[in-house]
Amino acid sequence: MTIQDLRTQNLLLFEVISGSKSFGLNTPTSDTDIKGVYYLPLNEFYGLNYIPQISNETNDEVYYEIGRFVELLLKNNPNILEILASPEDCILYKHPLMEQLQLKDFLSKLCKDSFAGYAITQIKKARGLNKKIVNPIAKERKSLLHFCSILQGYNSVAAIDWLSENNLQQENCGLINVPNAKGVYALFYDKNKSLGYKGILKNELSNEVSLSSILKDEKEIAYLSCNLEGYSKYCKDYAEYWEWMEKRNEERYNTNKQHGKNYDSKNMMHTIRLLQTAEQILATGNLNIRVNNREELLAIKAGEMEYDDLLQKADDLIASIENLNETSNLPEFPNSEKAIQTLIAIREELYK
Repeated sequence: MTIQDLRTQNLLLFEVISGSKSFGLNTPTSDTDIKGVYYLPLNEFYGLNYIPQISNETNDEVYYEIGRFVELLLKNNPNILEILASPEDCILYKHPLMEQLQLKDFLSKLCKDSFAGYAITQIKKARGLNKKIVNPIAKERKSLLHFCSILQGYNSVAAIDWLSENNLQQENCGLINVPNAKGVYALFYDKNKSLGYKGILKNELSNEVSLSSILKDEKEIAYLSCNLEGYSKYCKDYAEYWEWMEKRNEERYNTNKQHGKNYDSKNMMHTIRLLQTAEQILATGNLNIRVNNREELLAIKAGEMEYDDLLQKADDLIASIENLNETSNLPEFPNSEKAIQTLIAIREELYK
């Protein structure tokens, strides 16, 4: 089933303009996001073809089946509460039955965790992005050999540099474990490659050093230390960084480069907005998604605030939310029994 099917079969219950235009944060380059609610034809609802959500390819149009919509309202899901709280000028269509779903019946102290919890997740993402921007990882992948050192008294030198300085080849080396010394190996060298040494690494992609059989009379020429934990962390960071590079939003990335503050400014704008929304709900018991601090939020989006100042602002909002949660008159949870009865009544009317 597609969004077009919802329209042609008259299955829509609610349709709104969402995102920046509903928040009052749109600019001339803003996209138009559409969200909505639908119900399924009776045979599909009772059969095996229950479809909880339908979206287009770019995911800027998303519609929720009425049962799924109520389920997410009961969890105080930020996106879903914001759909129900859409300003009148953003409502494209509203079936009369949707009047039975009132915002006041769903707002609860759960918003502390749903709104603020989601915002904290975004802060962690922003910190991760900050790390990626400030600490780019070269495309040429390092091998485990880059994490090996040669011990020299109280010091050590990089194994790659030591091999080069001594005109030695890693393929001609042989290693054996040093007893009771994790990650430390005695290193032997076979200039003529006649002793069957396996080298320090089998190949560039090896994730452990190679051990060789060493003749009893052979003499080690050095001791090698391998930082396997450091290499494992590098591999994880490398994979995450280059996956981000492949999937990143180029327009947002270029914006972040231009303002030079080393954070995803659009992400941080929405993070602050979410925290301010949670603060509003707990302070007033209501949800008005049309912001009254447009200029401040757009300044964050434009990268006009320092990264550390934004993190401090987020921390202050989180502290305020925690305090308000203690004194708020909102219920701990929405009245799920009332919501379920309302959902049943709506479906009974739809399926008469």
